[in-house]
Amino acid sequence: MERKINRREKECEEKHSNSEGSEQEKDYKTSLITLNVGGYLYITQKQTLTKYPDSFLEGIINGKIMCPFDADGHYFIDRDGLLFRHILNFLRNGELLLPEGFRENQLLAQEADFFQLKVLSDAVKSRWEKEQLASRETTFLEITDSHDRSQGLRIFCNAPDFIAKIKSRIVLVSKSRLDGFPEEFSVSSNIIQFKYFIKSENGTRLVLKEDNTFVCTLETLKFEAIMMALKCGFRLLTSLDCSKGSIVHSDALHFIK
Repeated sequence: MERKINRREKECEEKHSNSEGSEQEKDYKTSLITLNVGGYLYITQKQTLTKYPDSFLEGIINGKIMCPFDADGHYFIDRDGLLFRHILNFLRNGELLLPEGFRENQLLAQEADFFQLKVLSDAVKSRWEKEQLASRETTFLEITDSHDRSQGLRIFCNAPDFIAKIKSRIVLVSKSRLDGFPEEFSVSSNIIQFKYFIKSENGTRLVLKEDNTFVCTLETLKFEAIMMALKCGFRLLTSLDCSKGSIVHSDALHFIK
């Protein structure tokens, strides 16, 4: 008799445990929300969408704002589906994190206004204003010899990203050809200064070691900078030192978009 009672109690406990597990699973599933934004499906948690009170998404989830459903029963929002990933990432992370080279600040600001996320809207507009200010400022890169700064090349551009791109390439190539990096040349915000920088009959070479190992000629570097600029949509203005008569022999290159 005692064994039968124990068996029944065990069965009841198992049923109760299974019931609790199914309830938890049900609650977890109902906490997941699928949104159809402009034809793109996003799955996230209810707490993510309701993070900011009085926002458009919080209003939809809590029934304050009426929202249509698609054929599969998902909330349908007729907005930019690609840009919504940045909206959702902001809700998840609590800060604005955009990929390098992002150029759709104005569109994203409009999306943030639609979703009534003032914090995000202000962050995007601030980023946009800083980029516009930076685009009007001319930045430069100077490649010189540590012994004679009159020898070298200056590259001017109104896009800091492009200057950084050229600088990164020169440093990358130099690192791959130098065993003694960084002793052979130094790098600062706007200057790459080589330890040795001599002239030869074949043209000016960036000599990096006493055994005459070099990266490339300045002429090659100028042509590479021009090709990189044209591929990125920049225009080459007249050389800042027109007295030399040729781009190859000039001391400076000026690009603008």
